[in-house]
Amino acid sequence: MSLIKYNPRTLRTFTTNNLFDDLFNDRFFNNDVTVGKSFTPQVDISETEKAFELSFAIPGIKKNEINIDLNEGQLIVSGERKFEEKKEEKNFHSVETRYGSFSRSFHLPDNIDANKVEAKYEDGLLNITIPKDEKKIQKKTIAIK
Repeated sequence: MSLIKYNPRTLRTFTTNNLFDDLFNDRFFNNDVTVGKSFTPQVDISETEKAFELSFAIPGIKKNEINIDLNEGQLIVSGERKFEEKKEEKNFHSVETRYGSFSRSFHLPDNIDANKVEAKYEDGLLNITIPKDEKKIQKKTIAIK
């Protein structure tokens, strides 16, 4: 019987083959900044009595490169973070920043006021406020029998 070291980071057992696979497939040795890269912004969603609030973390993107569409109860936020190589001769050893196109969509409830949706972009955060339509809010207390 042999003991196998458990590695919780990769959730697989440690073997010599895995060691060599990890070593030679490491991003440190890969100069191609587009390999395996994708960008999906993180979103915080909250609700108050009067509105829904979405906060997107999208640093490095210009305001005019972001699209926000509201169509048939669905909010779609899309854009692209582009990798711009400067003319300086640089050999990147590691690029951990994610680049590429993104699109996030959210189904909204029926009780929103689509005409009063506001968006503000500042310091890499896109904040979208979606007010609730007070006419459509139906609150009812149900008695327990």
